[in-house]
Amino acid sequence: MLKFTHVDQRYPDKRSPEERKADFNEIYAPFDPERGEDQAERCSQCGVPFCQTGCPLSNDIPDWLMLAGEGRMREAWERSIATSTMPEVCGRICPQDRLCEGACVIEQSGHGSVTIGSVETHITETAWAEGWIEPIKPGRETGLSIGIVGAGPAGLACAERLREQGHSVVIYDRYDRAGGLLVYGIPNFKLDKSVVTRRVKRLEESGIVFKLGFEVGRDATLDELRSQHDAIYIAAGAYAARALGVPNGASRGLVPALEYLTASNRRGFGETINDNGRLHAEGKRVAVIGGGDTAMDCVRTAIRQGADSVVCLYRRDRENMPGSAREVTHAEEEGVQFDWLSAPAAILGDTENASGVKVQAMMLGAPDASGRQKPVPLEGQERDLGADMVVAALGFEPEAFNEVWSAPDLTLNPRGAIRVSEGCRTSLPGVYAGGDAVRGASLVVWAIKDGQDAAKMIHEDLMAAVPMEAAE
Repeated sequence: MLKFTHVDQRYPDKRSPEERKADFNEIYAPFDPERGEDQAERCSQCGVPFCQTGCPLSNDIPDWLMLAGEGRMREAWERSIATSTMPEVCGRICPQDRLCEGACVIEQSGHGSVTIGSVETHITETAWAEGWIEPIKPGRETGLSIGIVGAGPAGLACAERLREQGHSVVIYDRYDRAGGLLVYGIPNFKLDKSVVTRRVKRLEESGIVFKLGFEVGRDATLDELRSQHDAIYIAAGAYAARALGVPNGASRGLVPALEYLTASNRRGFGETINDNGRLHAEGKRVAVIGGGDTAMDCVRTAIRQGADSVVCLYRRDRENMPGSAREVTHAEEEGVQFDWLSAPAAILGDTENASGVKVQAMMLGAPDASGRQKPVPLEGQERDLGADMVVAALGFEPEAFNEVWSAPDLTLNPRGAIRVSEGCRTSLPGVYAGGDAVRGASLVVWAIKDGQDAAKMIHEDLMAAVPMEAAE
């Protein structure tokens, strides 16, 4: 239990910045078994596992670290999947430095945290390689049907848990591929798309039906879907970009982050994007506005597309940045410049093309309602930053679902997200919701938790309504 005192923290080998800038492949190599065991054994098995409390899924991290450290990989995998439907996804894209690893007792002692995310990925990749991950085979079929709107992480997690209980599941999604933001919003260098497609394939082989290219409100109303299923789970995400409230901030010259990332990911699938170069950074001076993980995805994508220069504008300083510190480091290694304490005052250019950003210098004042210091403009300190492409990565909000879906009785909160009670029940009987459609833009791990929690509630509600003899 004291191995961390003489075995240093080691992440999987990371490709050099020059090498990884040339492609969209993942930047980390996998752990070899010996390295994985060594890093897992660094866990001190402390009496109060803060890593577990720092994980939204409350993963049994010390248990599967101990098992992996002893080479008992199948048992480690079984402990891992007991609380997470997509551990290899979380292992790759969770901001562990802000969650489990940031809470690690060893990290607090100054020895460097256990590399929890990397070991989590190592365990599940071993399970895939060994053939332990098979299609779901429920012990019995309930004869009950659930429709899920959205094939992103919340929808996929909910579908998996419901299918394990023997329910029939149909997933509806507007896109032509399942995965939601996992496929179209997150670049390959963080999450290779094969990781998502094999998960989807497993669900299909488990009997889950995917109806892709299906848009609620266009192909069916919410009420029409309700009539076809015993319950509905809304996991439609948050895709409406937050507005940039500055002059020319609503012009076509300002590129929304998700539009940019989706175009890049579609190119990765070999598709042709007819955008006249608007959504490609090659040869351009790129400015990205924002400080979250989406902004990091944009700046690192622009580097790989061959931008002449990439600058990230953020209105606070590095210590107050909401994104993963690890992602910022990756971006800096790859050549991204960060312009701290800088906010956009206006987008320069015309309605079709941006020519730069008028940048307002900021300082940090008193804390706001979130507890972070509020950025305050420094009067008279403005400058023009030239740019051929300006990307807004300010976050996303849910769409007005009740209007788009012809469901006026679906109650929303003031932010336009679906209002839920008792965890995930909406104002409509038999309709549940979770993920970003309820939270607003949030982490993938929270969407997975919401999906799993919703599946438990949906199953319990449905089974409570079934006569005892039918349930048996």
